[in-house]
Amino acid sequence: MINFTIKFQYGSPIYEQIVYAVKKAIATGQLKAGDKFPSVREMSKDLRINPNTAGKVVGHLVREGMLEVRPGIGSVVSQLSPASKDQRNKILNDQVEELIVESKRLSISKEDVINAIDSNWSLKERKGK
Repeated sequence: MINFTIKFQYGSPIYEQIVYAVKKAIATGQLKAGDKFPSVREMSKDLRINPNTAGKVVGHLVREGMLEVRPGIGSVVSQLSPASKDQRNKILNDQVEELIVESKRLSISKEDVINAIDSNWSLKERKGK
């Protein structure tokens, strides 16, 4: 059973969309440390994706430390240690760079990007996330 939400979108690799959905589920508390993560076979069947893609997702999340493989149990969400300020800043800067590049590619103004950030930030605060 898939215990996170994903909405597939055209134009972006499926495996990246699933990795993002899992990270978002962990960040919002939808997935918690110790939660069982779907097997490659379950993910492949439930999401209707190639088993190799599902394996790529699990491998990526294990390498990033988001999942750990426990013998006899399978994959579970890892207990994440808090990131250092430098690590958080690097992640943030990488994400901002991606946002800027994609916004410029789509001819979205800086003002519209900032408004979208403000709007989403406020929405998440109201939802308590």
